[in-house]
Amino acid sequence: MHVVVNRLAALGQKTGIGHYTTQLLRCLQEQAPAGAIEEFPRGWVGRVREAAAAARPRLEARPGAASGHRRGLLASLRNGAVDGLRRAGRAFIAGYFRAVCARNRYDLYHDPNFIPLPCDCPTVTTICDLSVLLYPEWHPADRVAHFERHFRRGLARSTHLLAISDWGRQEIIRTLNVPPERVTRTYMGIRPGLGPLPREQVERVLRQLGLPERYVLYLGTIEPRKNVLLLLRAYCSLPAALRDRWPLLLAGGWGWNSADVAEYLHDEARHRGVIHLGYLAEEHVAAVYNGARVLVYPSLYEGFGLPPLEMLACGGAVLASSAGSLVELLGGRLPLLQPHDADAWRAALARVLGDDDWWGSLRQGVCEVARPFTWDRCAADTLRVYRALCGEDVGGESPGRRAA
Repeated sequence: MHVVVNRLAALGQKTGIGHYTTQLLRCLQEQAPAGAIEEFPRGWVGRVREAAAAARPRLEARPGAASGHRRGLLASLRNGAVDGLRRAGRAFIAGYFRAVCARNRYDLYHDPNFIPLPCDCPTVTTICDLSVLLYPEWHPADRVAHFERHFRRGLARSTHLLAISDWGRQEIIRTLNVPPERVTRTYMGIRPGLGPLPREQVERVLRQLGLPERYVLYLGTIEPRKNVLLLLRAYCSLPAALRDRWPLLLAGGWGWNSADVAEYLHDEARHRGVIHLGYLAEEHVAAVYNGARVLVYPSLYEGFGLPPLEMLACGGAVLASSAGSLVELLGGRLPLLQPHDADAWRAALARVLGDDDWWGSLRQGVCEVARPFTWDRCAADTLRVYRALCGEDVGGESPGRRAA
């Protein structure tokens, strides 16, 4: 078995797919025989692509950063240039990947990020969710256009598909009319180092970051489907005494179409106890989870939902929405809120901040809820698919059936 895995999504600042790619590759290489799993890109191409991914957030215009016609025009031109470079980079990577595949003669290619690069290898593709197809208004026009041009062709090239939740698997089967035996669910996992920490260690990191000792936490990219504007409005409607005691910390970078959140943050929320930290470095994530009174996650749609499970692994309380896979992952243990019900979010926030008994009940047994979700398990399930597709013995199981 000789498999190549596309790691492009793991380069630069990581969101959910980036963490999935990074941790899956780490565990695959630990579990598979030496030399069985290769990464793409490597060498100088990988280094150039990683530098470009790191530079991209600095090149793109930030929400609310430009004011006036001239600055707005400059921001538009800059983003247009970035889009042009991105398209040129995609074209180069596609051609280079074909050459690498022809030279190395892989048995299988796995792309963790929706649309596989064209090649002659049998292909496994991970589809984390279908939000671009079902809710294009939540995504930038260039991403939607890219999916319209390439997603169906990539789907046709894929021998097998991976979903990251049973809910997502059923959505793929139903929406894309894919036979069930062609789709396997492989749950995501909890990153190493995420667990309960000593209070002194947490306080040291919070001081280093200039953060308050007590806060409510939102962690994730600020973009339309994350529903951050509703969260800000619900939080800002709380009594001032609660907000003074428990500021709301937004830990996440600006995503697409977040100007309304940026405007509300600037005009209203930052005067009422909201702090925007921005993208949170990996080494600080565990401490910031541990320092929070509660993680709030009002998402409108989720294929999995890593932050709530990671918060549970740290022993923390979670208020999450009932969107998508969150019911599957959390519904048996936590009260879930309708994502559009601002009054319910306000009431839940007031209760979790003011009622220590209820807050304690939300934390009981949460580490056990998160414990089954490991990257080792994800890699083992993924390797089972690889081996079946490569014709190796996997104990009589066929891809898709095990997670049906």
